[in-house]
Amino acid sequence: MRVVIIGGSGHVGTYLVPRLVAAGHQVVAVSRNRREPYQPHPAWASVERHTIDRAAAEAAGTFGAQIRKLEPAAVIDMICFTRDSARHLVEALRGSVAHFVHCGTIWVHGPSAVVPTTEDQPRAPFGEYGNQKAAIEAYLLDEARRNGFPATVLHPGHIVGPGWAPLNPAGHFNPATFTKLASGAELTLPNLGLETVHHVHADDVAQAFERALTHRSVAVGESFHVVSPAALTLRGYAEAVAAWFGRPARLKFLSWPEWRATVAEAEANATWDHIAHSPNCSIAKAERLLEYRPRYTSLQAVYDAVQWLIKDGQVSVP
Repeated sequence: MRVVIIGGSGHVGTYLVPRLVAAGHQVVAVSRNRREPYQPHPAWASVERHTIDRAAAEAAGTFGAQIRKLEPAAVIDMICFTRDSARHLVEALRGSVAHFVHCGTIWVHGPSAVVPTTEDQPRAPFGEYGNQKAAIEAYLLDEARRNGFPATVLHPGHIVGPGWAPLNPAGHFNPATFTKLASGAELTLPNLGLETVHHVHADDVAQAFERALTHRSVAVGESFHVVSPAALTLRGYAEAVAAWFGRPARLKFLSWPEWRATVAEAEANATWDHIAHSPNCSIAKAERLLEYRPRYTSLQAVYDAVQWLIKDGQVSVP
């Protein structure tokens, strides 16, 4: 198929584009600027690339028409963050595409009630990002089921891979946390460190998007979690990372009010967002219907990212 990827050079697009090219698809990558993918690959030489400022084009009412003009058989939208943005694109593409795949987030669930959380559990999203993504999902699935628009929604967890800092065992993104664990320094965690995080390697997310295209008949009108086989507790995560460097984890625990006073405000806000959600999601539906088979556990995915951080000088190892 001729597949247009909006946000094609980002974390997932870095792996998705080569997968689709290898599968024989004609790939068109749309991005705001001519940035290179996180990892080089010969497949990019055969990719048709277009630069479109989505925000400016939507404000002018032309973005959907520009995407339609590219004549896609399928569209993968990696960077849609509001219901209005989704509606603008759907109305422009209605009747002209065979499949539309949207990148959502496990944040659509809000706090977990029963774990592992399945796609059909009642939702209680909070925060601007989670609420907007939940509204987009509801809109797209309603369009699919009532009006025949061929939409599928995939919900990744915390996407990690070489080239950027992963969510760390303290629940934020400061690479210094990995340096502490590698050097045997004490790491303070909030509460008892039993809240959960659920990572996924960017290549596994790319796999899921590819499988959604090849399993279109069962994917249309459905949403799927795209995460590793199992979530991690903050404590278990920290202990595993320290063990990579042959050390026991020296952990200290503080109540949330005490802990947040020990870090920068941005780090505290990121940690609160993650521990308040404490995601732990099931991939059984994606395994069954899409034949999704993640290659990486959460720890394997993070290990790949941390090795890059070490080579890049962002994490110091004794």
